[in-house]
Amino acid sequence: MTNLIIGAAGMIGRKLAESLAGQPMLLADVVPPPTLPGATTLTLNLTDPATPARLLAHKPQTIYYLAAIVSGEAEADFDKGYAVNLDATRALLEEIRHTPNYHPKLIFASSAAVMGRPFPASIPDDFHTVPLTSYGTQKAIAELLINDYSRRGFIDGVSLRLPTICIRPGLPNRAASSFFSNILREPLAGQPANLPVPETTRHWFASPRAAIGFFRHAAQMDTAPLGTDRALSVPGLSATVADQLAALSRAAGPAALKLITRNPDPTVEKIVMGWALGYDATRARKLGFVADRDFDEIIAAHLADTR
Repeated sequence: MTNLIIGAAGMIGRKLAESLAGQPMLLADVVPPPTLPGATTLTLNLTDPATPARLLAHKPQTIYYLAAIVSGEAEADFDKGYAVNLDATRALLEEIRHTPNYHPKLIFASSAAVMGRPFPASIPDDFHTVPLTSYGTQKAIAELLINDYSRRGFIDGVSLRLPTICIRPGLPNRAASSFFSNILREPLAGQPANLPVPETTRHWFASPRAAIGFFRHAAQMDTAPLGTDRALSVPGLSATVADQLAALSRAAGPAALKLITRNPDPTVEKIVMGWALGYDATRARKLGFVADRDFDEIIAAHLADTR
């Protein structure tokens, strides 16, 4: 079994699996993953003690670890967030460590939420990690584990600090950042959406297409230049909500803007304002990771993909 995708039923997991279609794959998630050529599917609970052995039974060469409880849910349910986002991650790493003659490449979906304010305008690669949410804390701890397990030679790990993925297809989820996609996706489809934060809110974005490119590139790259710091802040697009809405108007006309209501949500705003505004991502850019150019490009890609 060449590839294992944990979290294969999620949006990024599905798209990543589709991009690898035809290769030997094990697709695993808590709900049934998609059925694709060359793929075996497995439905399981990550917190089950038997799960790591089931996932590694065929010693996959590359593991894409995408599964997580999203930011808003991790903040609302402390126990569930730590059980899924941290305890299950360490359980898998331990199963790898105790499997003889096995040293896979592991690509971990981390997050820009590992950083915490106060931020400079553009965050350098060596900026300290002081997350301001439970989700960010869980991701930061997992990054350190992946650094250490890589240093010890148990895995060849890379942690990708992903921007907020936008535009996410499908229905809204419980992530605090979900509205960034909602305010574009729904009006583009002629549906209403709510904006819970000010238009001046600036954030760090990547499209689904860019995210798949990050994972594919990380799986193929030489990790030696990373040294002992296996966490990469990948390139993204720094933009305000106003920038998003301007691109929406250019793509769908002023009528699309009239579908957006403005009902502030202090809880969402507090979470989002604790996240990074932008990264210089120097290490990742030098290693060949590529970002989106602007929201016009992101909207065009979304329209093309959803058609």
